[in-house]
Amino acid sequence: MSLTPLEPVKSVLVITAHPDDVDFGIAGTIAAWRKQGTEIAYCIVTDGDAGGFDPSIARSEIPAIRRREQRAAAKVVGVDTVEFLGYHDGSLEVSMPLRHDITAMIRQFRPERVLCQSPTRNFARIGSSHPDHLAAGEAALCAVYPDARNPFTHRDLLEQGLEAHTVLDVALMAYPDPTHYVDVTDTFDAKLEAIEQHKSQLPDPEGMRTMVRGWLAMGAATAGLAEGRLAELFFLVKTA
Repeated sequence: MSLTPLEPVKSVLVITAHPDDVDFGIAGTIAAWRKQGTEIAYCIVTDGDAGGFDPSIARSEIPAIRRREQRAAAKVVGVDTVEFLGYHDGSLEVSMPLRHDITAMIRQFRPERVLCQSPTRNFARIGSSHPDHLAAGEAALCAVYPDARNPFTHRDLLEQGLEAHTVLDVALMAYPDPTHYVDVTDTFDAKLEAIEQHKSQLPDPEGMRTMVRGWLAMGAATAGLAEGRLAELFFLVKTA
């Protein structure tokens, strides 16, 4: 069965666990929507301090490196706003503090759509189901419903002027059974350029390019697109 195109909206908040998750996952979509005028902000939950491949780089330097890389990658696809929550990479859990902090981001940016990682493990692509991804996705969904829309949740946010906000829908990346797609054939080069900003994570850039093209070709086939097209896939959840 062919999937449904995921149309852009006026504003999107992207919530991911690590720097580079958005670029490997959906940077083609982000680039396409920015060209159509969608306002987009990133909320990155961790600093990626457990990432990297070069043991000669001091672990204390990794968070700053990865923040710089993510901001550079965002610029490639036209995104200027990148916020980091500063949680530790590799030990993320669905906690009330995390829900609180994501709720604050939602109330601050007031997006129509949240785009986040799937809280459901994808056994066909285990790499997409890092435990931090699952936790970030679940916490984001909890923040969308019920936290962000309930003025009596996280009352301190009201005192900061962050009023309740209802997100219209959530698009999950890497969900096992997607419902929607975005054709990213024309923004594939921008996606690769965004990924390439994460130099601290790329011991084999050429292999990365081949791998990512293969992912998106399979996505296009799943979406029912013609051979040669490339697509990123989503599961759309109505939340209002």
